[in-house]
Amino acid sequence: MIKIIDLFHAKVFSEKNIKNFEKLILYFAVGGFLIHLVLVFLNLKYNINYFVGLDNLLSNPISALYTPFSFILVYEAFLLIFYFPRSFTTSIAKEYEIISLVLIRKIFEDIPELNLDSGIYNQQSLLLLYDLIAIIIIFYLIFLFKKTISTIPKRKPNKNLVRFISYKKTLSIILLPLLLILCISNLFDWTYSVFINNEIVENINAVFFIDFFTVLILVDVFVLLISFQYTDKYHQIIRNTGFIISTILLRLSFSVSGISSILILIIGIIFGLIILRIYRLTELNSN
Repeated sequence: MIKIIDLFHAKVFSEKNIKNFEKLILYFAVGGFLIHLVLVFLNLKYNINYFVGLDNLLSNPISALYTPFSFILVYEAFLLIFYFPRSFTTSIAKEYEIISLVLIRKIFEDIPELNLDSGIYNQQSLLLLYDLIAIIIIFYLIFLFKKTISTIPKRKPNKNLVRFISYKKTLSIILLPLLLILCISNLFDWTYSVFINNEIVENINAVFFIDFFTVLILVDVFVLLISFQYTDKYHQIIRNTGFIISTILLRLSFSVSGISSILILIIGIIFGLIILRIYRLTELNSN
């Protein structure tokens, strides 16, 4: 059974399929960027805007970068699923990278709202400053997280580890079509809200990612439960549980806005980093 799962996983996530998906995302990103630029031009030139509540995304050509970044984030979500069987720490690091890119994408939405005529000390400029500072902090925390991963002693492969990885490969195969379903359903819901119901989407940055991180939390919990079958080491259980808490905090950051969202993000990543550092010390002392 393990060999069948390994072969199927290797076929689904083959180098050819990954390259094809990269090209597809590139085409969508370039096409979306050009379409967004056209919509910005129509809005500025002829005051044509069919997107309710999205004036800030159609008021400046810089905001057109928001669209290709959205496709890049979908690709990063795909890579998270691809790296998922490797290790818990690797997938968590990819989650942090996705969060940092979501924050960067938000800047392309915030820049057009800046009004420097009223001075630099206004709400819009302060929010942009908070986001820029948060990106630097999160970028550095991710660096520390990956550096810590590289210094953790590697475990030798055994039957339990191979079986555990096989379970995670099965989950990654299941997650792939689920990612596609989430993308399509969230796009449909957003389109229906904007074009049909003329509703204002309060937090467009949370579209797709609230559901995506909810699924990640459920999958992480499932992996934690499976791990009980293969390990009874306290520090490994605490590490996995701590990473789940960190993911929950990332998910909660989408439920709030402003400085509160940024603080929850940073606290979540710091919590995961501290958990990993303690786990590393335990592993070094146990060898």
